[in-house]
Amino acid sequence: MMRLFMGDDWAGAHHNVELMDAAERRLVRARLPEDVAGMTWLHQMIADRLGDSGDDQVQMVVGIETDCGPWMRALVAAGYTVLTVNPLQAARYRERLSVSGTKSDVADVHMPADTVRGCCALLGWPSSPPRP
Repeated sequence: MMRLFMGDDWAGAHHNVELMDAAERRLVRARLPEDVAGMTWLHQMIADRLGDSGDDQVQMVVGIETDCGPWMRALVAAGYTVLTVNPLQAARYRERLSVSGTKSDVADVHMPADTVRGCCALLGWPSSPPRP
């Protein structure tokens, strides 16, 4: 089973997303509108990265700082495992990566993807992480 990780930094009317693999390679980063078109674009972006991988089973694990709203419900409805990342955890991560600790769209979207990737590895989720 292939496992992909996505960080989602919600910014009101849009979502900054980053898709990474288990080896922490960034596959794609994008800014998507928070609407049906944005969700469609997200699914297509994921499908494009899978290509002809030959792996029939793919598990998407998403890290996001909010646990509500239509975007979140659409991720769950699509069958993705969605894990909420505590905003304080995000702030500590940002402090580790940046001397100034300033906000950065690049770091803010990378952090939740890397956090859920690390949690899966640390907790040894061999198949499916628990659903929230």
